[in-house]
Amino acid sequence: MTEIIINGIDDLPRAARAFLDHKGPVNVVAFYGSMGAGKTTFITALCEELGVRDVVNSPTFTIVNEYRDGAGHPVFHFDFYRINRLSEALDIGLFEYFDSGALCLVEWPEMIEELLPDDALKVQILVEDAETRTLLF
Repeated sequence: MTEIIINGIDDLPRAARAFLDHKGPVNVVAFYGSMGAGKTTFITALCEELGVRDVVNSPTFTIVNEYRDGAGHPVFHFDFYRINRLSEALDIGLFEYFDSGALCLVEWPEMIEELLPDDALKVQILVEDAETRTLLF
């Protein structure tokens, strides 16, 4: 298990780079954590490290946002917090996204747990205090 400590907002770029260096070739990354743990904040830092120039925000109502990294490759950002049925995830073409080879960053994966690929990287974000988070994967 890999652990990355994030010591406040100013430490996010370093933590995001460390995560990208350690995540391996997996393209589906599932972020688990309580409300307010920093899932969207960390995904924003990851996208910045990847060269995304778009505004990154949680797709709470649209379910998925598409960005382009610095090389022009798609990055998909999902938020399944508000879905009520697995069919809602399937209706957006979830497997096409997952099978595309593009990086897929998933918030609230517990809502679609049985649809996640077996090789999805599961990342737990733990709140240590008001400023500190621990990533375990």
